[in-house]
Amino acid sequence: MTSPYFRPIMPNSTEAPESPPAVMSFNAADPSGAAGLAADQAVCAAVGCHALPVTTSIWVRDTAEIFDIVEIEADAVVEQARAVLEDVELAAWKVGFLGSVEVVSAVAELLADYAQAPLVTYIGNLQAFDESQAEEYIKAMHELVLPQTRVLCGNITALTQFLFPDVEREEPPTPDALMQQAQGLGVQYLLVSGILVPENHVENVLLSPRRQLLRERFEMFDAGFSGAGDTLSAAVAALLGTGAKLDQAVHEALEFLDQSLDFAYRPGMGHLVPDRFFWAQTGPEADDDSISPVSLQ
Repeated sequence: MTSPYFRPIMPNSTEAPESPPAVMSFNAADPSGAAGLAADQAVCAAVGCHALPVTTSIWVRDTAEIFDIVEIEADAVVEQARAVLEDVELAAWKVGFLGSVEVVSAVAELLADYAQAPLVTYIGNLQAFDESQAEEYIKAMHELVLPQTRVLCGNITALTQFLFPDVEREEPPTPDALMQQAQGLGVQYLLVSGILVPENHVENVLLSPRRQLLRERFEMFDAGFSGAGDTLSAAVAALLGTGAKLDQAVHEALEFLDQSLDFAYRPGMGHLVPDRFFWAQTGPEADDDSISPVSLQ
């Protein structure tokens, strides 16, 4: 089985192969290979895009947890990005973990210079920050990045903490309440994942300010994963970069995530890591129809 977007070079052909869409990702370098830029690059490759990875910080971590964050100067982040953007045509952006308020400000200014490319912003766990750092980071993201965001992604817990940082709740808000809050901050669409529902399932909902555009339910895995959120958000960004419509891109990204988790592996002693190249597996399990490659057909 090959990648659904693999472009073979025909023998004796003199034509150069068409370049795949380029997706720039701002995220942390993850030495465990589970999340951050490692996840973004793997997902882009898996769905047929070319990744432009810009390192915003460095995580000191293993497959279980983040121990420390090594900050990178904002000027160095911008220099990485601008050097590539002057050379390669951009199809889409993804913003992941930016590391510091200074980097948030610098990246936001850069995003504004290329506003034609759709931006997918992923909000993950900010527990590596102390309380004051998290408060300042969230405020900067609210003011500078969310107004430029086409799709905001995150699980319901992370989005609640991010969108309602000063509100203590016994129960999470509804997806519609999250969308209303996100709209007030300038977000066009919201993808809420990990909503627990009866019978051991989770739901994922794509919303616009006016209505729910997509709701999909999957069986919940009885395991802990590292990099699932980066996988989903990178897949949305990459598929938008290929020209897919939003609801189609989100549907395909959710299917991609589900199958990546189904084939997850444990490289260390911590969490499972999604297999973003599940479609390349061989053996008895890979012959099952349930793991057919992601396709936009």
